[in-house]
Amino acid sequence: MKDDMSEIDLDELRSELDDFALPEKAGGSSAREQRIIAGFEEIERFVEQHGRRPEHGEDRDIFERLYAVRLERLRASQECREVLKGRDSRGLLRSAHAHGTETGGVQEEVAEYRVGAAVEAVPSDDELLNALRGEDVPGHDLTQLRHVRSREEIRAAEEVAQRNPCNDFDVFRPIFEVVQHELATGKRQTLKYKDNADVKNGDLFILDGQKVIVADMGEPFVSDYGRPDRRLRVIYDNGTESDLLVRSLQRALNKDKASRRITEPDLGPLFSDEEAEGDLSAGVIYVLRSLSENSFIAKNRSVIHKIGVTGGDVGKRIVNAKKDPTYLLADVEVVELFKLVHINRKLLEAMIHKFFASARLDMELKDRFGGQVEPREWFLVPLPVIEEAIQKLREGSIGNYRYDPATAQIVEV
Repeated sequence: MKDDMSEIDLDELRSELDDFALPEKAGGSSAREQRIIAGFEEIERFVEQHGRRPEHGEDRDIFERLYAVRLERLRASQECREVLKGRDSRGLLRSAHAHGTETGGVQEEVAEYRVGAAVEAVPSDDELLNALRGEDVPGHDLTQLRHVRSREEIRAAEEVAQRNPCNDFDVFRPIFEVVQHELATGKRQTLKYKDNADVKNGDLFILDGQKVIVADMGEPFVSDYGRPDRRLRVIYDNGTESDLLVRSLQRALNKDKASRRITEPDLGPLFSDEEAEGDLSAGVIYVLRSLSENSFIAKNRSVIHKIGVTGGDVGKRIVNAKKDPTYLLADVEVVELFKLVHINRKLLEAMIHKFFASARLDMELKDRFGGQVEPREWFLVPLPVIEEAIQKLREGSIGNYRYDPATAQIVEV
């Protein structure tokens, strides 16, 4: 028996389990209830953006169809309706017949989830996607849900999953939105995660039905077992985050048999000197320098830059800079412009801001109405480093590097 236990260090095991320990939530909501709420909020955001409920149909975006099926499951579950009581301001959970939106075809599309499934078993996004795509699994009983865990399994998972609110989720929300769009359009793909495969800064995965991004990696160290490891900052698409070890994240991905790696997109040419007929998105990356007399800004003026992407006239954007907290309530000067065409401006700006996120300027200002404003597009980065990062974007190699604020250099991951 001693030999069997010789490789196990209980202190290390306890430490690694602590990475997943679930903190008590304010208001008494369990992790399961928070997942139900987060899933419903995604549907509400769709309704707010499109002005209608998500609908079924082959001509609909795969994510819209996913939301439509999810809404059906939430309506069908007494537990889910209780959790969401008081949150359904649009009446999305009321009987579909009351709104005249259901058809026989819709009922058939979601019927698979009502055969042999407990009310408590809420299918994952991967499960819904598989059904929408019509994927069959050899030897799989079609009356049973794939990858839908029992309440005991869900409870066990909750006991080893540490999540905290992500206070700067506004930085990551556009990234997740773009990734979702690119998955729907085929620009990105998902691949089965290979056990213990490498994890790098910026990697995207699907874990337990949620998209996650590795936002930051700490310094490497050697564990008590003599194995290399690093502390990560992992952001989830429901607005939470955790600080797992690399090996802990790998184990979680290994354990989830439906986990996937999200591939990098084939972006095509990010920059071009010529604007072709029919280009839908053209503009510039602009780099600005503040002329503020604030003592900190004045002292560090040469390394404080605002980086943005626009399809409009930069000069017109900055004409009233001294009245706009976005520009630190001061005049600015344009120090560099990079012309671009054939590009999704929102995606490019999100990529640049993510790359320099560790050097974001932490400053709060009061607007003219006395409200607190925290500018999000200013960074403590020397101009030559910005130029180097944009060159790596041109080459398509930016994913192999990260910015090190301690040395003010771009280093290989």
